[in-house]
Amino acid sequence: MSRLRVLFMGTPEFACPTLQMLLDHPRVEVVGVVTQPDRPKGRGQKLAPPPVKELAEKHGIPVSQPLKVRVPEYIEEVRSINPDLIVVIAFGQILPKPLLDIPRHGCINVHASLLPRYRGAAPINWCIINGETETGITTMMMDVGLDTGDMLLKKAIPIGPDEDAGELHDRLSLLGAETMRETLDLLLSGRLVREKQDDALSCYAPMLKKEMGLIDWNLEPERIRSQMRGLTPWPGAFTFLDGKTLKICRARVGTASGAPGTVLKADKTGIEIACNGGSLIVEELQLEGRKRLPAAEFLAGCRLEPGTLLGAKD
Repeated sequence: MSRLRVLFMGTPEFACPTLQMLLDHPRVEVVGVVTQPDRPKGRGQKLAPPPVKELAEKHGIPVSQPLKVRVPEYIEEVRSINPDLIVVIAFGQILPKPLLDIPRHGCINVHASLLPRYRGAAPINWCIINGETETGITTMMMDVGLDTGDMLLKKAIPIGPDEDAGELHDRLSLLGAETMRETLDLLLSGRLVREKQDDALSCYAPMLKKEMGLIDWNLEPERIRSQMRGLTPWPGAFTFLDGKTLKICRARVGTASGAPGTVLKADKTGIEIACNGGSLIVEELQLEGRKRLPAAEFLAGCRLEPGTLLGAKD
């Protein structure tokens, strides 16, 4: 039985379980991997390969790293590969129509939300920031729009009440591979069903920016906590203490009250900060230039008196 010729497009660690699934699938031949160019990383800013490239090279798969996939030369390169299917997950570039039209089975995207909700670059983060209790993976046929193609298969999972975006990312990465495997099996057996998205139900999940992490202590404690969880590990939720950035890494909701941004209590049980209609009890935090620490250890090296006001840098 001939195997399905699959061209894989993906870049970060999130995409690796899906690529590994394709490499292990008995009816798939991965004919190439397309990923973003190597980027500077770390303090030394040395060029580092994307995780998908490292995995592909480990298995001897040809890797391409075009700056832009929409240029005619690259589109012809893909045409010469003659894939039956292109699988895309967290690739980082928009695919033009001439590229989408090449594979006879089209291009399938593995998206980290329950479409049509949370189209865009950061669905994992925004579902937590917005206080959702459930998310999942959707596979879809790609078109020229931003995550607007016909849906194929959905798998939902609950979001844990204390789960942050990094933890949810890791679970969805594995669920993505599982969902794509089932989608592939349906395709191979001729049982794949397409469902159009209802645009009226959609919302946008824009790319994260560092300034989104600044905490507004005038918000309700649960909203701040959702912001904190949704922006961990990057860019992190932060405030300022004596002009220095103070990251709030883990906290629980309290019931005390006071002027928003005021430290109400600071002891080994946590650092309680007043919000609108309640408080947050900070359990882990990180001051600029120092390590992330539990509240008790933080207070051993940094005095933080009740009445201290946290907030803007100046």
